[in-house]
Amino acid sequence: MVLSYTNSFALFQPKFNGHSIPSIYHTDVLSLTRHVSSATALSFCQLQASKLHDSPVTVASDVRYGSKQIISVDSPLYDYILTNVREPKILRELREETATMRGSQMQVSPDQAQLLAMLVQILGAERCIEVGTYTGYSSLAVALVLPEGGHLVACERDGKVIEVAKRYYDRAGVSHKVDVRHGLAADTLKSLIQNGESCRYDFAFVDAEKKMYQEYFELLLQLVRVGGLIVVDNVLWHGRVSDPLVNDSKTLSIRNFNENLMKDNRVDISMVPIGDGMTICRKR
Repeated sequence: MVLSYTNSFALFQPKFNGHSIPSIYHTDVLSLTRHVSSATALSFCQLQASKLHDSPVTVASDVRYGSKQIISVDSPLYDYILTNVREPKILRELREETATMRGSQMQVSPDQAQLLAMLVQILGAERCIEVGTYTGYSSLAVALVLPEGGHLVACERDGKVIEVAKRYYDRAGVSHKVDVRHGLAADTLKSLIQNGESCRYDFAFVDAEKKMYQEYFELLLQLVRVGGLIVVDNVLWHGRVSDPLVNDSKTLSIRNFNENLMKDNRVDISMVPIGDGMTICRKR
């Protein structure tokens, strides 16, 4: 049974999967592996953790990472997170209208949009690019925090959703900051490069065709300055990237993109488990 809990477990001769767990106080996964297999130790500690938290937690399957517990976001906890998002009224109205439309799941979540806006503010960005605008929720969040002379190139191939985005840019008073480009994003990025705009952008956000991620990234690396950020959405792809049995074309594209980023010395990276996963890349 569990006697107490700090960042580990105090155990008293429990039975688990046919194994006797020794009387070790403040035991973690690594300590338990002296007495049982690493798999048994990990499973036991995960079971104890699940009993000690209202929200589910998990630990890395590799015991060399220790027994650090990472919280899993369930619906009640995510509702709580959303209550702590400072969402401007105009963004809320756009989100609610988008929720009635086909493909509304493509829209970033309010907590993601808040993070994007904060990154832009921390960076002091003035010139930004968005690849995949949809109805404009993320681009509007960015435009709202850009300085008055700021500039955002918004790339979107669907003319119908562009009209929704433009309507909200107008209502928010940021239309003068947003340059909407209707067409294929890769073509738009190439045209910016050809027009001599390499290294003139501070920030870019990618949330578009997954099979094109690597090409978008290569083009944006030419457009973003040293020290600028490229943020890529959907890098966890509903968890499919970690499942070796899932090998559809989009999953493979994202998985390969993530693997390439790990080896790319042109950028510093941080994969953040927010929304469907976002990787923040800083150009060296």
